[in-house]
Amino acid sequence: MIDRLRGILLAKQAPEVIIDVGGVGYEVRVPMTTIYQLPAAGEETILLTHFVVREDAQQLYGFVREIDRRLFRDLIKVNGVGPKLALAILSGMDAEQFAICMNRNDVDALVALPGVGKKTGERLLVEMRDKAGQWLSDVLPAESVSAARPTTTDMRAEAEQALVALGYKPAEASRLVSAVDSDGIDSSETLIRAALQAAMR
Repeated sequence: MIDRLRGILLAKQAPEVIIDVGGVGYEVRVPMTTIYQLPAAGEETILLTHFVVREDAQQLYGFVREIDRRLFRDLIKVNGVGPKLALAILSGMDAEQFAICMNRNDVDALVALPGVGKKTGERLLVEMRDKAGQWLSDVLPAESVSAARPTTTDMRAEAEQALVALGYKPAEASRLVSAVDSDGIDSSETLIRAALQAAMR
């Protein structure tokens, strides 16, 4: 069981990052809410991990905050929700936003996420609602992330690629990114967040 990784962040290419721990590069799948909180490549970081072993693959999932890892672990216990879908849900909303969604009984916000159908959204509301109060009481402040400003073209390309990796079709990913006003946006992570938020409206 691998509980955490501490090392140098070598690369961020949503939904995966690579961390060098003592000369060994670990590939970790992370939600966009975690990508937003990671430092720039070349800096040290710590990821709390969840190790999934299947017959055909072994995969590490990583999170900056314990509350997001706990939510991920509870999500994959819901019937019909596997690690890939749990990652997509946590890419569209963090633990606090998910808890608010539960309290408001907002199935539409869940269905707006890629891969979440009406039945799955309703199942999530039923099975996860009792945990909403716990998520709200355990709120942790989000960490700010500073990074060098890439070109607008690079940001859009990275954002579209990340959305496709999260389950959107290429044309839909391009449309969502193009619909975002990029003025004042200084990173692809911010652009992806804005596009995901727009998709949920």
